[in-house]
Amino acid sequence: MYLFLGIIVSLIAFTTVIGDTPCAERRIPNESVVCVCNSSYCDDITREVPTGRTYITYTSSKDGLRFKKDSGVWSYLNVEPCCTTTLELFPNTTYQTIEGFGGAVTDSAGINWKSLPPVLQDYLIRSYFGEKGLEYNMLRVPIGGTDFSTRAYAYNELPENDTHLSNYTLAPEDYMYKIPMIKSIMNVSTAPVHIVATTWSPPLWMKTRHHYGGFSRLKEEYYQTYADYHLKFIEKYDQSGIPVWGITTTNEPFNGVFSFVKFNSLGWDLTEMGKWITENLGPTIRNSKYKDLKIITGDDQRLTIYYWFNLLAKYYPKILDYIDGLGVHYYTDKFVPAIVFETVTKTHPEKFILATEACEGSAPWQKEKVYLGSWTRAKSYIEDIMEDLNYNLVGWIDWNLCLNLKGGPNWEGNYVDSTIIVDKDKQEFLKQPMYYAMGHFSKFIPRGSVRIKVVEKKPLFSSALRHVAFLTPKNTTVVVIYNDGQARPVNLKNSIKQNMLYLPAHSVTTLEYAN
Repeated sequence: MYLFLGIIVSLIAFTTVIGDTPCAERRIPNESVVCVCNSSYCDDITREVPTGRTYITYTSSKDGLRFKKDSGVWSYLNVEPCCTTTLELFPNTTYQTIEGFGGAVTDSAGINWKSLPPVLQDYLIRSYFGEKGLEYNMLRVPIGGTDFSTRAYAYNELPENDTHLSNYTLAPEDYMYKIPMIKSIMNVSTAPVHIVATTWSPPLWMKTRHHYGGFSRLKEEYYQTYADYHLKFIEKYDQSGIPVWGITTTNEPFNGVFSFVKFNSLGWDLTEMGKWITENLGPTIRNSKYKDLKIITGDDQRLTIYYWFNLLAKYYPKILDYIDGLGVHYYTDKFVPAIVFETVTKTHPEKFILATEACEGSAPWQKEKVYLGSWTRAKSYIEDIMEDLNYNLVGWIDWNLCLNLKGGPNWEGNYVDSTIIVDKDKQEFLKQPMYYAMGHFSKFIPRGSVRIKVVEKKPLFSSALRHVAFLTPKNTTVVVIYNDGQARPVNLKNSIKQNMLYLPAHSVTTLEYAN
């Protein structure tokens, strides 16, 4: 049955090849493929504009498809085929509005980017932000150093106890790596780049323990100084021509409470965070020229949402006058159900939730920190992004935009994977399957898109698909479908039209049609 339907679909669809440069495939034994970019060649993808009854599909798969583009024509028959899963769209039932997708410009990302020749640096930036790339529109930028630096540092480390921050200057890493990379991004981006800035650790003299990592707290006499520390960063980047869209209230604050990690961190508890936001950070930002800046609390794992939002708002209700949303990280998502998001969206729907950090290779059991060609890691991204979007998150920001073959540099040895891996010796970079996983969302769901309802009807004993759908500002509908099994057909329909699609095995397909 599936084979017969697949033949029918293949006859209806026709491949389009307008302006695309295909993947320079390097197959990894027992895995999928990476796509190789060098100074003379780099793959790209053009988003076609569907018109009339035409739809466009883009498919990537474990077998090696990378944004394979096809088109077809809708049918107006309204008869659901037997023994086939149907996805029905309800465009009049709408949910959250999308802010965007992106990655992080860390010191390490900048170092790897700068290790390439200029033409390849340009390819890398365009691969993410250009019209023929993934069309990212968000960035996360550290305020000072992280473990993805070559050293532990903060701003205004000297003089100590300097409450006026009289020596607040940006670091050499900002001028050599982060600012040049961000400006290159801004020059090619197809949309304004919204930057989220985050502090991992303030200078040591502000902390109860004279170490960048491990257990520590902010000394209470420096609460206002730490608020000013954030404001000065916003000013410095603004003066460099880089506007900051939002800040978070310290990266993973529980790291400094339980001493989970040795790298840059600062611990907070509920009482300290509530007091600091309501008395210091909130008033400092709202009374400045940057009063419209987004303030994002949490910036920690999914399991901390209730603590960093609901309890914080319960005991310090005034924070709701200052915070705009909640940031959440990826690393406990497989163990914590996404329904925890509803503790925010059902109590305070006016506050957004944004996924602010994700990477693979960070878990202790993941011995391969950089796993070239891993479709399993791409699948983890696809499933997590879909789950988050279906629970009303407004965006999803990956971690380092690029790393080296080891997964660094990282001064603490905390190596991880990245969507793009730079091979400095060969003067090339490799696009991982995770890169294409990100692109199936970021390129086709632009800022301002609105999620719509999808209902799946499947035959008995048939496995469920994963899916999410949006109305876009381009007056189109976009549907992303993940098939985690054998090749199969799916019937897609709305109130007036429908069509049969054929989903390759272990594949993600993005479909777009004109409204």
